[in-house]
Amino acid sequence: MTSERQDEKDREASARLPEDRNWIGTTGLQRRHVLTGGAFAAGFAAACRPVASSAVQTPGDGLTEENVSIAANDGFAMPAFVARPAGGKPAPVIVVVHEIFGVHEWIRDMCRRFARAGYYAIAPDLFARHGDATKVADFRQLVGTIVSKAPDTQVLADIDTTYAFAGGHGGDATRRGITGFCWGGRMVWLYAAHSADLNAGVAFYGRLVTDKTALQPLSVIEQVDRLKAPVLGQYGALDKGIPVADVHMMQAALAAAGKSPPDMIIVHEGADHGFMADYRPSYNEAAAKAAWDATLGWFGQYVKG
Repeated sequence: MTSERQDEKDREASARLPEDRNWIGTTGLQRRHVLTGGAFAAGFAAACRPVASSAVQTPGDGLTEENVSIAANDGFAMPAFVARPAGGKPAPVIVVVHEIFGVHEWIRDMCRRFARAGYYAIAPDLFARHGDATKVADFRQLVGTIVSKAPDTQVLADIDTTYAFAGGHGGDATRRGITGFCWGGRMVWLYAAHSADLNAGVAFYGRLVTDKTALQPLSVIEQVDRLKAPVLGQYGALDKGIPVADVHMMQAALAAAGKSPPDMIIVHEGADHGFMADYRPSYNEAAAKAAWDATLGWFGQYVKG
């Protein structure tokens, strides 16, 4: 690599806000936008409060909801939340991979939304071995003591186990989708490179270029050749942690590997990191609606069939 190219890569890397700082940049609710009190607001992770009044409460009528425990391959009892249509035949399984905040109320609500769309939605707590992410209010502490401790290999294996559990508890695990947000968006890309049994993924603002560590050695852009299922990436044009330059590099890598189509990336203009997160100031209603419609279309095509 030439020194000029290395200098360019170093500048690109320095321009990416770290995970914690990128989320901090989307805080700052005004009092009139705050949802105060009640069990609903209390269900959000400590690092996510105060909660914006735009936060959606999806009705649970017609759904079966439950907290479950999944026996992981190392014997760990991994907690998870399930929402699925009540009655009827087994529904296709969507694994919902949480943000850095763990399985809090917004992730549970996303499961309800998928359940209302006809899916068995399950959100495993992939941080549970390392602590309760919903209880940590400080972003840097959360990343340093919990998020950074979750090995890529463990997370991918836990998702494998989640599908196996769903298939034995009311889901149709022959039809598999996965979606995730922020930290979970990165895992969607990695899981699509890991599993030959996956039908499709939708990755929301998951990092494409990352600094490698001993526990998290995988960078998404380097896994493109290994993708085994079609992935729809959804990104915000204003995201300072995942600059559009990274998205363009990923699009070029997908095209060079012959993965695009079907793999594709949508960049939502005017949207920032976390634009789907209706409980935060970063929420962008227009982008979120377009992204949700695209998500249901993607899973409808590749998972429901």
